[in-house]
Amino acid sequence: MTAEKTPGRKRRGAGRVTLNTVAKQAGVSAITVSRYFNQPEQVSPERRERIAAVVNELGYVPNLVAGGLASARGKIVAMVIPNISGPIFANTIQGFSDTLSRHGYQLLLASSYFSLEQEENAVRAFLGWSPAALVLTSHFHSAGTEKMIAETDIPVIETWDYQPERDPVQIGFSHYEVGVAAARYLHGKGYRRIAFVQNSAAGDLSALERRDGYTATILELGLEPWVFTPDADRAPFEAGKQAMDALMNAALRPDAIIFANDNLAAGGLLAGQRAGLKVPEGCAVLGFGDYPFAEMLLPSLSTIKPPALEMGVMAATRVLESLGELPVEHEVSRLNLLECLLIERESA
Repeated sequence: MTAEKTPGRKRRGAGRVTLNTVAKQAGVSAITVSRYFNQPEQVSPERRERIAAVVNELGYVPNLVAGGLASARGKIVAMVIPNISGPIFANTIQGFSDTLSRHGYQLLLASSYFSLEQEENAVRAFLGWSPAALVLTSHFHSAGTEKMIAETDIPVIETWDYQPERDPVQIGFSHYEVGVAAARYLHGKGYRRIAFVQNSAAGDLSALERRDGYTATILELGLEPWVFTPDADRAPFEAGKQAMDALMNAALRPDAIIFANDNLAAGGLLAGQRAGLKVPEGCAVLGFGDYPFAEMLLPSLSTIKPPALEMGVMAATRVLESLGELPVEHEVSRLNLLECLLIERESA
């Protein structure tokens, strides 16, 4: 696929905001701003509130690199992902780290656990250490994070997403189209009462985009959307069980269920088996992620496999190209659309 040519990116970091700028706008001394970051308990609540408002407004990042190294770029690349323990991101992290390390760069990693506030805190801390580049997950960020990535002068890449209108380099796929593909696949197999189970992690906004793709497609097919949302922050297997129990006890059962991820799908599949449900005869099950256990379940789990490893390798490659570590024939491409793969197994 050939990407449409897009306008050049604006120059980042023009006129970096300094500590003195923050102090002047907040009406305090530079020492007070320094204390706000290093010893906040020594700053009055009223002044902390004023400084915080200015910091967010200006997108200020305190430079934590000492003395004469303040303008230096290290060989560290920072990455923030939603969940370090989640198997869905493991291949992305590994591919990214392996590719960087071959060129002498190391990965600095943080988890936001689907919290925009935690992501913003991580981004501010990382940028303070002057990394060579910053890699984020998806296009969902707080206003503070958006301000920081707009102001920084280092390469910024967004993975696990594809939003061509955004400024950061995009490496990934459309979650909306995943929802479309899932609904069309099950409809093509003859299923007509197709439900969607949302993630129990309330901040998983990408799963909401997959839900939206499912909903639009179901309506387009002349069917009725059916979305179940488990209790917030319920453990994934338990959330899958809750969803399956609720849907199977409905007056009119679904004949197919799309789960927001494979953990939920596995919990639902096991709960259905305990209740005597035959899959896929009684109800088909489709997941997302292609987790390592998906093929080992009985019946094996049909799922949609994201290009996790490819995203990690490509993100590292784009970083290295941007830093001049790898040759490129043209300007580093902003648009890197990858494809998900529907893995057809026994459950659907």
